[in-house]
Amino acid sequence: MPDAFHAQIRTALDNPGLQAALDLNAERRLNARLQAYTSLSEDALTLRRRAHAVRAETIAHLETYLDQFIARAQANGLIVHRAIDAAQAVEIVMGIARLQGARLIAKAKTMIGEEIQLNQALEEAGLTVVETDLGEYIVQLRGERPAHILTPAVHLRRADVGQTFHEKLGLPFTDDVATLVAAARRNLRQVFLDADIGISGVNFGVVESGSLCLLSNEGNARMVTTLPPVHVALMGIERLVRTMDDLALMLSLLPRSATGQKMTVYTSLIHSPRRPFETDGPQERHLVLVDNGRSALRVSNLAEALYCIRCGACLNACPVFREIGGHAYVSIHGQGSPYSGPIGAVISPGLFGQAEFGGLAHASTLCGACKEACPVDIDLPELLLRVRAGAGKPPSAASQPDPANHAPHTLQWGLRLYGWAAADERRFAAAQKVAGLFSRLLPPFSDWLRLPAWSGWGLSRDFPRPAARPFRTRFQTMDREVTTAALETSQPPGQSPISNPQFPVSASQPPLPRLSTAFLMERFASELTALGGTINVCQPAEIGEHLLTFLQERAISSIMAWEGRQLPDGLLDALVEAGIQVSHIPDPTARAGLTGAVAAVAETGTLVLPSGVGRLQSATLLPTIHIAILNSRDIYENLPQVLNLREVREASSVALISGPSRTADIEMSLTIGMHGPAEVHVFCLD
Repeated sequence: MPDAFHAQIRTALDNPGLQAALDLNAERRLNARLQAYTSLSEDALTLRRRAHAVRAETIAHLETYLDQFIARAQANGLIVHRAIDAAQAVEIVMGIARLQGARLIAKAKTMIGEEIQLNQALEEAGLTVVETDLGEYIVQLRGERPAHILTPAVHLRRADVGQTFHEKLGLPFTDDVATLVAAARRNLRQVFLDADIGISGVNFGVVESGSLCLLSNEGNARMVTTLPPVHVALMGIERLVRTMDDLALMLSLLPRSATGQKMTVYTSLIHSPRRPFETDGPQERHLVLVDNGRSALRVSNLAEALYCIRCGACLNACPVFREIGGHAYVSIHGQGSPYSGPIGAVISPGLFGQAEFGGLAHASTLCGACKEACPVDIDLPELLLRVRAGAGKPPSAASQPDPANHAPHTLQWGLRLYGWAAADERRFAAAQKVAGLFSRLLPPFSDWLRLPAWSGWGLSRDFPRPAARPFRTRFQTMDREVTTAALETSQPPGQSPISNPQFPVSASQPPLPRLSTAFLMERFASELTALGGTINVCQPAEIGEHLLTFLQERAISSIMAWEGRQLPDGLLDALVEAGIQVSHIPDPTARAGLTGAVAAVAETGTLVLPSGVGRLQSATLLPTIHIAILNSRDIYENLPQVLNLREVREASSVALISGPSRTADIEMSLTIGMHGPAEVHVFCLD
């Protein structure tokens, strides 16, 4: 391993605060993940293999899917840019900022942004860039890099954050997490309102619809994609899924693996800019598709790393990451990588060069915990071994014994002969067959290993007889059967993406019989309550009375609301007559926002709110209380049913909301009400 890497490891191991923070993160994340996986409707391994097959198919035909995605995104009204490398990606964003005359940029968490070092470039150009994710905001104030894909400030204790806020924000020192979160919310609120441009990442791009999918628990991603007049999304070219059904599969796995949730609080589907007569939303949306080495990685023996969906589960499971943290993963010259842990030890050399980052793969026990945790079943131990095989010495040095190695020369040459055979799949398979043939002709190895000519291994250990049929051959046969079955279950009947790269957009599976409304309403209420929301079931004629009582009990006299045609007839008139002021434009001072909901998902407690004429999106963002009116007949069993609704597919944007806004970025301490509402109340019309 490089000296710079060794130095970072020693520093991390000597930091007891870091050790405690990393242990706390790993323990809570792993326990939450295991608990969340028990709620899956199918076997977890089956879903993971299906997700692996879906990602494999997408990456195998990436150019075809990318062309389809770009065409549909442009037809939706997105302005699409392609960047070959980091410099070009930065220049594209700079050009958009110059064209808009931008001065203030509100930024949501984006790993691509870290990868291309976007903040530094924008700041050097005189722009003010503010990270709005709480963890990113903290490390930005400290001048540090994020320490974790998911939890950027995982290396800090609450006292560290308190001291940072005291020094940078003038807040009296405190280590009370709720106070620190409230301070961050206050400081960032005006940034959202004043920003000229909002910049975000993209979790998934949906090929069949040209849509962008973003996930956020705090609500900042919805803020930066809704409030500023211009939205710029940064997306790696590999982050595609083919259909809404594929997206539903990924959304069933990613939050469970990342944070132990069935659904992220805010799942945003973005199809287009604001449409005519819509009250809010950006007037322009730009999508910057970044290659930056991904095309080369795709045709290498590390291509499977592109299957990654950035959940961070492998970091939490890795015993090495748990000891050294993300900041220890540096190049031979001490340059930090935005990607750490097992996946980072593969992606970093794959994207940024074996010579600089190949040594990271040696910081692994190859225990397989990362593979077991991966929601798309990436074989990370195998990829780490491939990085090790390609890193370090040039090919010319590989054929000579290492002069610093004190092992017997016969052993050194023997290991090199084995390495030569093992480096090529065909040579290794041939060697196995030869060994299997000789194993039938020779006496047991344990007999002839005891001959004096041998080293003594056989004096106390038996050497197993080589198998007549190599394990890899047997395993691949079984794996092909499982993978084929997984692909078939992920496709519409009669279609095979392997044989047909031009995968047509999507004919959905025939719908299952609908469960009873009473059962679905009970399940939805249970899930919503578990998330911290409340539900009030009433008759349509009673909604005005119930809602007015709710507002009066909280002394709320003014609200932001959807227009009357999007709510039960006469509801807003009744509220106005009772003295409630109703606004249909963004109002940062409003304490409550009133909306409808076109659908809900019973198994996750999720509300579905498409944008549209008369549907004020910021009513679910700016107030501290969100009130939603839902008809019981609009509750569906699962996410795939909802994602295929016509209103969801045709809206300019859709918010899937699962409970109140939340964060756990400070010492894994769950705090409700970060950027979005701290309360979600549903009035369900039975």
